[in-house]
Amino acid sequence: MSERTYFGGKDEFLSLGKEEEAEFIPIIADEDEDSIIAMEIPENLPILPLRNTVLFPGVLFPISVGREKSIKLIREAYKSGKIIGAVSQIDSKIEEPEQKDLYTTGTVAKIIKILQMPDDSTTVIIQGRKRFVLNEIITDEPYHIARVTALEEVKPPVKDEEYDALIGSLKELSMKIIQLSSHIPSEAAFAVKNIENASFLINFICSNSNLPVEEKQKLLEISDLKTRSSRLLEHLTVEVKKLELKREIQSKVKTEIDKQQKEFFLHQQMKTIQEELGGNPVDQEIKDMKARAKKKVWPEEISQTFNREVEKLQRLNPAAGEYSVQLNYLTTLLELPWNEYSEDKLDLNIAQKVLDEDHYGLEDVKERILEHLAVLKLKGNMKSPILCLYGPPGVGKTSLGKSVARALGRKYVRVSLGGLHDEAEIRGHRKTYIGAMPGRIIQNIKKAKTSNPVFILDEIDKVGNDYKGDPSSALLEVLDPEQNNAFYDNYLELEYDLSRVMFIATANNISTINPALRDRMELINVSGYVVEEKIEIANRHLVPKQLENHGLKPKDIQLNKKALELIIQDYTKESGVRELDKKIAKLIRNIAKQIAFEKEYNKKPDIEELKEILGPPDYIKEKYEGNSIAGVVTGLAWTAAGGDILFIETSLSRGKGKLTLTGNLGEVMKESAVIALEYIKAHASFFELDPETFDNWNIHVHIPEGAIPKDGPSAGITLAVSLASAITQRKVKKGIAMTGEITLRGKILPVGGIKEKILAAKRADIKEVILPAANKKDVEKINNIYLKGLTFKYVETVMEVFEYSILKK
Repeated sequence: MSERTYFGGKDEFLSLGKEEEAEFIPIIADEDEDSIIAMEIPENLPILPLRNTVLFPGVLFPISVGREKSIKLIREAYKSGKIIGAVSQIDSKIEEPEQKDLYTTGTVAKIIKILQMPDDSTTVIIQGRKRFVLNEIITDEPYHIARVTALEEVKPPVKDEEYDALIGSLKELSMKIIQLSSHIPSEAAFAVKNIENASFLINFICSNSNLPVEEKQKLLEISDLKTRSSRLLEHLTVEVKKLELKREIQSKVKTEIDKQQKEFFLHQQMKTIQEELGGNPVDQEIKDMKARAKKKVWPEEISQTFNREVEKLQRLNPAAGEYSVQLNYLTTLLELPWNEYSEDKLDLNIAQKVLDEDHYGLEDVKERILEHLAVLKLKGNMKSPILCLYGPPGVGKTSLGKSVARALGRKYVRVSLGGLHDEAEIRGHRKTYIGAMPGRIIQNIKKAKTSNPVFILDEIDKVGNDYKGDPSSALLEVLDPEQNNAFYDNYLELEYDLSRVMFIATANNISTINPALRDRMELINVSGYVVEEKIEIANRHLVPKQLENHGLKPKDIQLNKKALELIIQDYTKESGVRELDKKIAKLIRNIAKQIAFEKEYNKKPDIEELKEILGPPDYIKEKYEGNSIAGVVTGLAWTAAGGDILFIETSLSRGKGKLTLTGNLGEVMKESAVIALEYIKAHASFFELDPETFDNWNIHVHIPEGAIPKDGPSAGITLAVSLASAITQRKVKKGIAMTGEITLRGKILPVGGIKEKILAAKRADIKEVILPAANKKDVEKINNIYLKGLTFKYVETVMEVFEYSILKK
């Protein structure tokens, strides 16, 4: 038997027997449509379950029969010439289907031929006639017999233009599918062209379309031929789009392959020409890289990796995209300073001199650097410390890194971490990605050309995180002395030793740093400067720097101590010296303009001349406001820009005991005010107050500068004293400021930012400061220059504060 497969794998015609005496069986029923419509179906009909196919009226195709019941059914039906019912199975895996496993709509079939195949399997040629509904299976033996009801096709009117258009479209799309499909012979188009009956054409295309059984069954269940043809058109449209896309992709792939073959051929020709002319530049490049590699003093593992990757590079086509990726990777390996270290300057006196020249003050940091140098001098080799300098802006944290590098004789590199939110910025990207590169750590080590630079991690407190990862977690490995001797970069896919890099991180606020990261660093507080220190810094560093920047000489202008003090107090309000530097620059620019215009000017400007150049004062100096009004108390606060003073005002008015808090206060500060008031109520007898007093007076607490948010517990004792002073109408002691947290039992708890708060008190001409007793240790660590002119009162309870600070009537 020979079989020709047309139109999606089904037969256009079947040829039975030998070629010279073949029996041809048509694919479409040879009766006319009217005879099929008039065909009567018996009430009870033998049922043949079909697997993976659906039989449509008028269509003929072969099926393989294997189940005993099915074989028995077709043999009896073929012998007697009876018709059978063909119904598709819902699940083709079921061997013995019951009624629930069959669809309810099937097709009456006539058995045309039974064929015994060489492998002893049985193939049956069946022809669909008419649809029916399977109502009930009445017996399963010797095969399924069911009670059925005939279904009639609903045909559109004879001259229905829309229906005719649908049929035309179905033919057109079918022809297009035959044209686009490589596995369908072009002869299949003959079948479609020559089917003139519209209903037979619809059923023929439904049967042969590349649709799942479920979709074909849905089409079979549609009685209205117009609706069935419309639904079929939708499926064919999708199929055409898929085939067009498939052909387009295949065309692009073929074009690309042809292009690559052409490039390879041209490359081979070019290679031959270059060899004739005296050498291939690609080979020369690889040769140079190997020569550089021989000079590198790198670990054996790195050497093996390099050799392996070079061999891979030699196998690649230089025109391929992967070639440049591989070349960049090898170049990075060669440029990294594996086991290359700069020699440290171990003369401690010179190191201390360099540190003192570059920065005034900052004794703690300088001491720690000198300690490291001392141990390095004695031991010869040690892991570098990982320092974190934290403090307000402009105090010299970042510039200190350059000074440390100069003192040690090391290279200096800096990376800003502010706003960093991608972990790959630290660890690098895998080299398989387009545009991949090492992380910032390895990039800067390559830039430094030494494996032991001073490495500044600037603004480490401003590292972010998002869906791309958490950079602060990636920094844990970088800043852990126990791990960073084997830092793994995703781009290198190798370990790099960072243990001899001196990492110095800078931050304004350490509370925002990842706790695990903070634990790995030595924290050194770089606090603000007092006026005397700022004057010294201006004379030693800022004025000479600005003179050089503006092309002036020291003789062109001389600023005395009073002039600098005026600039510091009236034109700046900061813990550092950044704003001071800008004001000095403005002053020197004005002098440069006078010199350029060849005008006469005073080389030693007095106070009035300075005000004329710099304009009206930018800031009113923070001054103690006095104790003339009960309820007004001076507190001390910490800000990101250093220390500051704040005034707490309390007033009373007739009312029902309501407490009002204003001044843009945070929740913690509001809670401190409530605690303070409740404590005073509980101890009314101490102030000789009638408890009913609190029910007859409203209390209003206000902290000026309402545009600035304020929060924290350190204003607790200041709020308590302000409330007590207002309620008792007893004034507060003159020239005093305070800070400390209170509890409901009246205990005073320690607070932070003591040095910054003390500097704020000095700037405001305050003479006495009340502090928690637990903060005494913090004051003892502070240099005496900052404490000069101040008296400290250490307290443990609120009662001590009341007795010391509130005057008698």
